[in-house]
Amino acid sequence: MSRRNTKLSHISIPELSLVLLIGPSGAGKSTFAHRFFKPTEIISSDVCRGLISDDENNQTVSADAFELVRFIAAKRLKLGLLTVIDATNVQPESRREWVRLAREYHVLPVAIVLNMPEQVCQERNTLRSDRNFGTHVIPQQISQLKRGLRDLREEGFRQIFEMRSPEDVAMLETITRSPLYNNKKDEHGPFDIIGDVHGCYDELCNLLEVLGYQVDRENTSLISAPMTTNAEGYTRFRKPVFVGDLVDRGPKSPQVLRLVMNMVNNGLALCVPGNHDAKLLRYLNGKNVQLRHGLEQTVAQLTSETPEFLESVKSFIDGLISHYVLDDGKLVVAHAGLKESMQGRGSGAVREFCLYGETTGETDEFGLPVRYNWALEYKGRAMVVYGHTPVPTAQWLNNTIDIDTGCVFGASLTALRYPERALVSVPALEQYAVPARPIGYSADSVLSVQQQYDSVLNIEDFTGKQILQTRYSNNITIREENNIAALEVMSRFTINPKWLIYLPPTMSPAETSQAQGFLEHPAEGLQYYKEAGLEKVICEEKHMGSRAVVIVCRDEEVAERRFGVTGEGNGVIYTRTGRSFFTDKQTEQDFIARINTALISTGFYETFDTDWVCLDAELMPWSAKAQALLQTQYAAVGTAAGKALPAVVTALQQAISNGAPAQALLEKYTKRLEQTTHYVKAYRQYCWSVNSLDDYKLAPFHIMATEGKTWFDKDHEWHMSAIKNICAGDEQILLATPYLLVETGNAESEQAAINWWKELTAAGGEGMVIKPYTFLSKGDKGLIQPAIKIRGAEYLRIIYGPEYDAAENLERLRNRKLTGKRSLALREFALGLEGLERFVNKDPLQLVHQCVFGILALESEPVDPRL
Repeated sequence: MSRRNTKLSHISIPELSLVLLIGPSGAGKSTFAHRFFKPTEIISSDVCRGLISDDENNQTVSADAFELVRFIAAKRLKLGLLTVIDATNVQPESRREWVRLAREYHVLPVAIVLNMPEQVCQERNTLRSDRNFGTHVIPQQISQLKRGLRDLREEGFRQIFEMRSPEDVAMLETITRSPLYNNKKDEHGPFDIIGDVHGCYDELCNLLEVLGYQVDRENTSLISAPMTTNAEGYTRFRKPVFVGDLVDRGPKSPQVLRLVMNMVNNGLALCVPGNHDAKLLRYLNGKNVQLRHGLEQTVAQLTSETPEFLESVKSFIDGLISHYVLDDGKLVVAHAGLKESMQGRGSGAVREFCLYGETTGETDEFGLPVRYNWALEYKGRAMVVYGHTPVPTAQWLNNTIDIDTGCVFGASLTALRYPERALVSVPALEQYAVPARPIGYSADSVLSVQQQYDSVLNIEDFTGKQILQTRYSNNITIREENNIAALEVMSRFTINPKWLIYLPPTMSPAETSQAQGFLEHPAEGLQYYKEAGLEKVICEEKHMGSRAVVIVCRDEEVAERRFGVTGEGNGVIYTRTGRSFFTDKQTEQDFIARINTALISTGFYETFDTDWVCLDAELMPWSAKAQALLQTQYAAVGTAAGKALPAVVTALQQAISNGAPAQALLEKYTKRLEQTTHYVKAYRQYCWSVNSLDDYKLAPFHIMATEGKTWFDKDHEWHMSAIKNICAGDEQILLATPYLLVETGNAESEQAAINWWKELTAAGGEGMVIKPYTFLSKGDKGLIQPAIKIRGAEYLRIIYGPEYDAAENLERLRNRKLTGKRSLALREFALGLEGLERFVNKDPLQLVHQCVFGILALESEPVDPRL
C-alpha cells in the first residue's frame, strides 16, 4: 500500500509482522501503539531504557536498551507473534536492523509513519516534564524522517501507512490482522495429499478413483469426492492436496494442469507449487530458461493449446502459495518440505526453501544439486508432507514424510490420507523418463530411514528439565535429577530400547478404610468413582504376580520392519521398569512362541488387521521374578521370627509355670508368633516351583496397541472379552482374568463386589482392582484414576510387616498420604498412553522415548513404595 494514503479509517496488516512505528519524539507513537495493539505486543525503547537504568530518558544507555529491544523482539518473532517497535526509527540505518530481523524470522516488516507537524511535536514535548532535550532535536528528527520516506519501499517495507496530522490519526478507527495466504489452520480435512504427478494423468485418475473420487477423465474434471466421518461424528468431504511438480517428463502435463486447476479453482482441492511448475511459469513469462529436465516435453505438449489456456496456466501457477499450514497447525504441506522456523511465515527465503529445499551449492556426480537433509534435524510439532526427491516408498522421518515415489520413473504415485496417516499407491503404467540418479537409498536390511536414524538418539533430548506434552492430560514436568536417574536405568539395565514403546503406570490404593481390622476395603474404592460421577465400574481379580509388558510379532521380519530390532526373536517380555523379565533369552522366546501360536490359532492377527500386539499383563508366579527379594527380605524375616518366637513363647510359658508374672508378655509374643505364621503363609502363596513353561501363567488385561491403532477407546469389558478369546488358544499358560461389573450407588451391586473381594482374599488372593468402565475417564478436574487397587488383609501383611494389623499399628498407618501416589499414577498413565500413540503414529523413537524416560524418571520421586 502506498504511503500517500493518509486519510484512512481502516488499515489491515499481516497477522504475523514486525510493525515499526516511525516518527519524531512527540509524534504520538506510544499513544497510537496502546490504542491499537496489546501491551504485550509493544516493545518500547523508552521502557527498555527504564528497565536497565531506572530512567526512560537516559540516552547514555540507548545502545544497551536497543540491544534489549532486539532480544525481546527476536524471541516474540521466533514464537510467531506480531511485534510492534515503539521508537523514533527516523534514520535509515536504525530501520535497516529491523528489516534484517524481520527477514531472519521470515516475517513481513510494516511501516506506520506518524509524520506530524513540528509544532505539534514541540507542543506535546513541552507538556512532558521528563523530556528535557534541546529544541533542535525534533527538527533534526523530522528532517531525517522526510529524507528517508521515499526510500521505505526500497528498504524492504511492503506495507507503508503514513499519517500527517492528528486528524489523520483520529480518523483511523481500526487496524485488523489479515491471515497470511498460507494460513489455512481452519481447514481440518480430511485430506488426501498427493505426491509429484509430473504429467502422469492416467495414474493420477487411477489414484483418485482408488481414493474414492469420481473423475470425468475426458473432460478433466472431478465429479464427486468421498466423505469421511471423524471421531467427533462430523462428516466432511475429503479434499486432495497436491505437493506440486504437476508437469514435466510425463506424457500428459496439459491434462494434469486442467484437472488440478479445475479442482483448485472450484474449491475442491489445494495445491502448492513445485520447482518444475515454477520453471514452467518463467518460460511462459518469456524468461530465458533451459528446456531440460522434462520441460521440453511440457513445452511440446502445450504447443497445441490455446492462448487462453496458457494464460490461465500462468495465472494459476503464479497464484499458488508456497506452502499451507492446515488443521490448527498440525499439518504442513510444501513441495520440498519446510523447517519449523519457516512454517506459516512469508518471505522469499521461505518460498525458495519450499521449491528447492536446502542445498549446499555443490553438485553431485550426476550434475544435480547436493541437498541438506533438513528432515534429519526436524523436531517440529506439525507433520510435514512433501515430495521433490523421489524415493522407492514413502519415507517417514521425524514427523515428516516424503511421498514422491517416482511415478514418472516407472514406480508409483502415492497419496497420504490425513488424519488417518494411511498410504495409498497406484503403479505407474509405464516408465516415462529415466532418473538422473538412482532413486532411493542403500540399506542392508528392511530398516526404514527413520529406524536407521533412531539407532543413535540425541542425549540432549533426555537430559535437563523436561516439560512433556500429552494429549490426555496437562503438561508433565520431569525434574533434571530424576531424568539423570532414568538415563542410568535406561543405559545400564533395560532391554534393547527399540522394544521400549510403553511402560505401565503405578497404581494407587483406595482411601484408607476406617472399618475395624481393615486398611483397604472395596467400599472406599467404589465411593471414589461414585463421587467422580461414574455410574459403572469393573472389578478385576488382582493376580499374585509381577506386572509385565508383552510385545509379540507374527515373525522376526515384522520385528525388524516395525521395531527395527534384528536377531532378537519376534517379541519381548519386560517389567514395568523396562528390564527383561527372563534372564534366559531362549526361555523368553519359547514363551513368546507359545503366545504367538495362541494369537495365530485364534485369528487375532486377522481380526485386528495387524502383525504385532502390545499387551499389558501380569506374569506369575511372583517368585519367578522376585526370588531375590523373597530370600533377602520376606523369607529372612519369616525364618528369623519362626526360629526365635517359638523359643520365646516356650520360655515364657515355663516362667509362668514357675510363678513369674509374665502372662501379658506371653499373650503379646503368642500373638506375634501367630502374625508371623500368617505372614509366612501369605508370601508362600505367591511362590511355586517353575520347571517348565507350563509352570508360568500370563494374565493379560489390556490390549494396548496393534499396527496403526491404540485401543484406549474400548471399554474394559471389551478388553476382557477380546483377551479371553486369546487365552482360549493356550489355556495352559494364558489366564483370562475374572471380573465383575458393578453399578456405583446400587447397594446390591456394590455389596456383590465387596462379597467377591472377601471371597478372593479369604482364599489367599491378593485382592482386586477397580477401574472405570471406560478405559479413559475424565471428570471436572481432568483424568480420573485409571485403576484403584484394593488389597486383602493378608497381602498387606507382606507389605507392611507381620504385626501391621495390631490396633496401634493400624491407627498409625491410617494416616498414610495418597496425594503423591495418585498424582504419580495419573502422570505415568498419561505418559504411557502418549508414548504408545506416538509409536503407533510412527513418530521418531526419541519422541516415544521422551515418554518412556518420563515414566522412569517419575519412579524416582519420593513416594512411599508400600502404597
